[in-house]
Amino acid sequence: MEMNINTFEQLHCECISKNKAIYEVAQENMASSADISVDEVRAFTNRSLFAMKEAIQTGMLSRELSMSGMCGQDCHRVQKRFEAEPAIFGKTFEKIIEYALATSEENIRMGKIVACPTAGSCGILPATLTAICEDFNYSEREQINALITAGEIGRIISVKVALAGAVAGCQAECGTASAMSAAAICQLRGGNVSQILNASALALKNLLGLTCDPVAGLVEVPCVKRNPFLAIHSITAVELALSGVESKIPIDEVIDAMEQTGALMSPTLKESSQAGLATTKTALEVQKRVFG
Repeated sequence: MEMNINTFEQLHCECISKNKAIYEVAQENMASSADISVDEVRAFTNRSLFAMKEAIQTGMLSRELSMSGMCGQDCHRVQKRFEAEPAIFGKTFEKIIEYALATSEENIRMGKIVACPTAGSCGILPATLTAICEDFNYSEREQINALITAGEIGRIISVKVALAGAVAGCQAECGTASAMSAAAICQLRGGNVSQILNASALALKNLLGLTCDPVAGLVEVPCVKRNPFLAIHSITAVELALSGVESKIPIDEVIDAMEQTGALMSPTLKESSQAGLATTKTALEVQKRVFG
C-alpha cells in the first residue's frame, strides 16, 4: 500500500516505526505507486546508475567544446594537473572533481546524462557516488540503496519547492543535488536515518540563497564549475553528520527557508540572466560574442 510521505518528519517516523532504512521505505512506496515490484524499481535505479557512469567515462575522454566555446576542456585540464601532481586531499578527491566536471561537460555538449535532480546539477551526485564506490569497493546492491536514498531526498524537497533555477535559484538545483549526494554517501558509509537527514540538512542549509545567474543564458558559466565545488561540499556534510554533528534547524524547516528565500529572491537572479554574474562586463562581452 502506498504511503503518503511528504515531509522528512513523516519519512523519519515511518523508518523508525518499521525499523527500515530510507531506501527500503522509498522503494516500497515507489513500487506501490507505479504498480510494479520492488525488483523492478531497483532494476530501473540500476539503469540510472549505469547511465551516470557512462556519462563520466565519455566526459573523461572528450575535449569537445560546447557550442558557445565557453566550456568543455576543464576536466582535461584537471586530469593533466593531477597526473603531474597529486591533489592535497588524495585520490578520491581527485576523482570527485574530475567526475563532476566530466558529467557536467557532457551535459553542455548535449550528451546523455542523468538529471539528478536537474541537468545543470547533473555532476554532483554521480561524481561522489561513483568515486567513493570505486575507492571503497561498495557493491552494486549498496550503490542502488544509496541512489534510491538520494532520490527520496530529492522527491520530498520537490513536494514543497520546484527544483528549477527559474523558480528558486540555484539553491533549488545544485543545493538539492548536494543534499541528495550527502544522503547517498551517508547511506553508503553506514549512517542511520537521523544522520542521513542531518547530512542533507547541513549540505542544503549552507547553500541557501545561491542564485541562478548564468552567463549568456547558457547552463555553462558558472554552472559547470559549481558541480565539483558542491560535490565536495556534500562530503563535508557527511563527515560532520557521521561525527554526530547535527543541524540545529531540522531539514523540513531548511526546506521552508529555501522556499521563502526563493520567493524573496529577485526574478533577475532566477535564470533570467538579468543580474549578477550574467551582467558583469566580461559576461556581456561573452554574450555579444556568442550571439553576435
